[in-house]
Amino acid sequence: MQFLGRKQVATAGCAVAAALALAACSSSSSSSSSSAAASTPASSGSSAASAPASTSASASSASGTIKAAGSTFQTNLQQGAISAFKSVSPNITVDYDPVGSGTGRADLYANTVLMAGSDSPVPAKEASEVPKGKTILYFPVQIGPIAMAYNLPGVTGLKLDATVLAGIFQGTIKTWDDPAIKALNSGVSLPSTSITLAVRSDSSGTTANFSQYLVDAAGSAWKLGTASTLTFPSTARAGDGGSAVAQIVKSTAGAIGYVDASTAAASGLSMASVKNSAGDYVAPSSASAAAAATHVTPKADLTFLTADEPGATSYPIAYQSWDLVYEVQPNANDVALLKAYLGYLLGPGQQLLTPLGLAPLPTSIDTAAIAQLSKITS
Repeated sequence: MQFLGRKQVATAGCAVAAALALAACSSSSSSSSSSAAASTPASSGSSAASAPASTSASASSASGTIKAAGSTFQTNLQQGAISAFKSVSPNITVDYDPVGSGTGRADLYANTVLMAGSDSPVPAKEASEVPKGKTILYFPVQIGPIAMAYNLPGVTGLKLDATVLAGIFQGTIKTWDDPAIKALNSGVSLPSTSITLAVRSDSSGTTANFSQYLVDAAGSAWKLGTASTLTFPSTARAGDGGSAVAQIVKSTAGAIGYVDASTAAASGLSMASVKNSAGDYVAPSSASAAAAATHVTPKADLTFLTADEPGATSYPIAYQSWDLVYEVQPNANDVALLKAYLGYLLGPGQQLLTPLGLAPLPTSIDTAAIAQLSKITS
């Protein structure tokens, strides 16, 4: 694979501003976090306080910094929420570094962050890295679609299905006029352009969820399995982070890549409609991801998958993201910091999602996550 350098943070520009106005219309937000890498102890603070385990925007008396890192899928939510939250709790600073789900989890295991953003639960192969005696709590914060972003000048309304996507991403379908693609796009003039794959180079929850969708929906047609990192064909171009994948697609005629739809939209990319389990072609959107999420039943620890869900309006490559924290924190102030910010994400922060092309949690899952805040102790 060819690699594209360091990731560039994706932003949603005016969409973030609109979301901020919706979630915090009565106050002005004044600051946002930096994205410096977490390399020092995870938190700081002075006064211990008990933050409310509710979705209210009441200010917390806690003071200090939450260092967090992980999912690039959460970048736009975190940017908007951090700024809006500052007007509610001015003594709390949140520093979120969008380094990818795998690196975020590794930072949590190393105790260099208080919170890790991850689009996947801890994989079995990482279980031994969780410090002995530590229990991880999963707080779901958002749902969204993984877009099949493509660059085919003159081609709009592209349709794809799981079997064709499996062939494309494992390199058996090599050109855009392949009969398998043409069969799904009657009347569309598809070029003979070679297909360039744009994929993630880092340990990515987007990769894990996209490949899990192909395992579920394409069955034996998909040969590469599912993981946070995959061995794609050697001709693929790999980028570090979702915005880097989007840039590869944008700059390469004939490219297709898997990237969260909010980043694809911010980059002005075309996005294919994908055939769902009901046989309908659905475009990625906040509404179609929310429709998929209505069919989810989470496990007791609030982990779940949102891909390949039933329903005529469900987008089939939807996914989810959590903020991971340890159940037992080193001190009461860290407990208060986490409860305050997670409570905000699960409350007013949910209003930020739809303007970003993302989807809020179903009410039942959101309610369960709020109730789980009480489990964070010192």
